[in-house]
Amino acid sequence: MINKHFSTILLIISFVFLFNSLSYAKNSNLPDVRSAKAIVVNQKTGEIIYEKSAGSISSIASLTKLMTAMVILDSGVNLDQEIKVTKADIDRIKRTGSRIPIGSKLTRYELLEFALMASDNRAASALSRSYPTGRQGLVDAMNVKAKKLGMFSTNFRDPTGLHKGNTSTAIDLVKMAQAAYQYPLIRKMTTEPQGEINYGKRNYKIGFVNTNRLVRKGIWDIGLSKTGFIRESGRCLIMQAIVNNEPVIMVFLNSYGKLTRFADAKRVKKWMEKNYIRQSQMSRR
Repeated sequence: MINKHFSTILLIISFVFLFNSLSYAKNSNLPDVRSAKAIVVNQKTGEIIYEKSAGSISSIASLTKLMTAMVILDSGVNLDQEIKVTKADIDRIKRTGSRIPIGSKLTRYELLEFALMASDNRAASALSRSYPTGRQGLVDAMNVKAKKLGMFSTNFRDPTGLHKGNTSTAIDLVKMAQAAYQYPLIRKMTTEPQGEINYGKRNYKIGFVNTNRLVRKGIWDIGLSKTGFIRESGRCLIMQAIVNNEPVIMVFLNSYGKLTRFADAKRVKKWMEKNYIRQSQMSRR
């Protein structure tokens, strides 16, 4: 599913990370990013627009679910097959809840939608159980894929992101976002503002909304999105969006306060619109 230009893009990103090339308007102040770790990258060229402790390792919470979804889709399993949600899918790590009742049967497609849009842990757990080689096989495949993508500072311990041992860096997560963007279904599911699924003989309805408030408001041009939160990770955000007619990937980690990561994205966007000058523009001056 990854297009033929993807490997070249990854090489460009790695090269730019190495030399930490930044292009800003002269005498402009950096945006006031409050998240502890962050990076903003031009998706097309790999140019770093902004970075803050981007190589520091951090727990990543439900950002994990992007990798879970990619490995599920890579396996070629039938997305229309119904999976029964069982007691084995109850969160025993953080004791989080879910709107999906135990005993209900949902298709893999519906579970993926619930996991990616609403960040539901029970849905991600059920998906992992139904993987051809089981939950541990899925986690192993996630780590293999991470290495293939050049995410050498990344480690996955579970498919939901509840385990604090799911760790990465902002730099690695740009590579994960680039890869996830190559899957049209992941783009679609992570950028829908809300959804609804039916289950059971009586056709019960479960409504849910996107955990990214910027997606729900519909003001931004967003092509990929995922949020995450556990105590060890703080609040996290990965997002692909169009800013100044350019595709950018934003990663914010270890953000505290419910709105800070979204406010950081807004501050970066406003700063870019006011101060950012692409290298090609500067070279013509």
